[in-house]
Amino acid sequence: MARTPRQALAIPPLAPSASLVAIASVAERLASSDALEDIVPAVLETVRAAAGGEECVLWLYSRGALARGWSAGVARTNANDIEEALAAPPDGIRPSLLVTPLASGGRAIGALSLFSPRPSSAEALLLFRAAGNMLAPEIAHAELQHQLAIEVALRTRQIDQQRRFIERIIDSLPVGLYVIDREYRIHAWNRKRETGMQGVSREEAIGKTIFEILHRQPAELLRREFEDVFRTGSIQQFQMESTASGELRTFRISKIPMRVDDVNVTHIITIGEDVTDWKEAEHRIAQAEKLAAIGTLAAGVMHEINNPMATIAACAESLLLRLEDQQQGRTFPPDSDEYLRIIDNEVHRCKRIIDGLLDFSRPKEATKEPLDVNYVIEQTLFLLKHHTRFKKLTVTTSLDPEIGPDVAGNAEQLVQVFMALLLNATDAMNDRGTITIRTRRGRAADEWVIAEVIDEGHGIPRSEISKIFEPF
Repeated sequence: MARTPRQALAIPPLAPSASLVAIASVAERLASSDALEDIVPAVLETVRAAAGGEECVLWLYSRGALARGWSAGVARTNANDIEEALAAPPDGIRPSLLVTPLASGGRAIGALSLFSPRPSSAEALLLFRAAGNMLAPEIAHAELQHQLAIEVALRTRQIDQQRRFIERIIDSLPVGLYVIDREYRIHAWNRKRETGMQGVSREEAIGKTIFEILHRQPAELLRREFEDVFRTGSIQQFQMESTASGELRTFRISKIPMRVDDVNVTHIITIGEDVTDWKEAEHRIAQAEKLAAIGTLAAGVMHEINNPMATIAACAESLLLRLEDQQQGRTFPPDSDEYLRIIDNEVHRCKRIIDGLLDFSRPKEATKEPLDVNYVIEQTLFLLKHHTRFKKLTVTTSLDPEIGPDVAGNAEQLVQVFMALLLNATDAMNDRGTITIRTRRGRAADEWVIAEVIDEGHGIPRSEISKIFEPF
């Protein structure tokens, strides 16, 4: 059992003798080493030789029973002998066996025994008891040190297990994760970031700056992103596209502030999640929503096409009759050209209706380009004006003429948005009332153009507010 170095033990004043010399030797040995395993055998041999005994043993309590710790000389006693000697009255002690209990702080820690074939002298008895008095605190101290070492080892093992468990959790996440401090040095780097074409090993990343590892990304852009999180203490999220894997993939990047002292932002956790499949599913849902809207519009569009078709049929019938008159020698009426112009106009009208519907239904890439919001609204109204229910409503527009093609967006998606708002307004008003559509410049610097759809309906029930972004 290990112990910390201690000061030399005080020796009671005795007359110079062999016992005194032996006691001094014992004290010197105990004070000169921090490992009892190295000195106790020599101390026991010193006591045995000076007292003229055959065996000297240091016994320790182990699980409530005495067990032989260290010994010097020929084995003459066992644990039962020591237990009997400790339990016997002083006058019942065997002359050949000296036993003294070792205690510290009122707690029994063991015993020291000396076996001698002849009765021990007063000097031998003094030496024996002095050795016991010196050994007791040393054994107690070493035992405490041993228990502390076991506790430290146990806690260290538990902390190490917990650390490995947390690392395994982080490594099992299906996202790339790393952590930097305010010096931009990497403190954590999970296994997901080690895979792929741009994978970097954890051993290579830890301790370096993020700019040394993510050298393909502009350093100043990275620095600004991190500085914003350190300054504001708020989570930042954005999406980016990459072809590093050989195909176009979309990633959602989250930068999360971390506070070690619960006050200041000390680290930033960055998580990169591949959301390509999610984006594709989002596009499929958007296409399904368009097809659902087309189903709603189809009946109205077909009804609207019937009107020009009826006009075309009437004009064609009139022209046919006039051709028959001409064949019979009658004069061809001068207004026949008007019938042809009507047919031509009505055919183009049908074509515009069908082309608008088909154009709305075709899947396209969700690209952004400069567009005129007013024109998008007019396109939407052109599609909806053929809807039977929509014809029953009064639609007023207040479109700012100063708005030009200065908004970056996707016209197809915006048509879908405005159509959904207008159809919802139709449902909310039960086919009666007025819908107002208004566009204007935003008042704040980050508000370029604002488009408003205002209806006279009953509004969305509070219980449905949480569902407004669900598909269909």
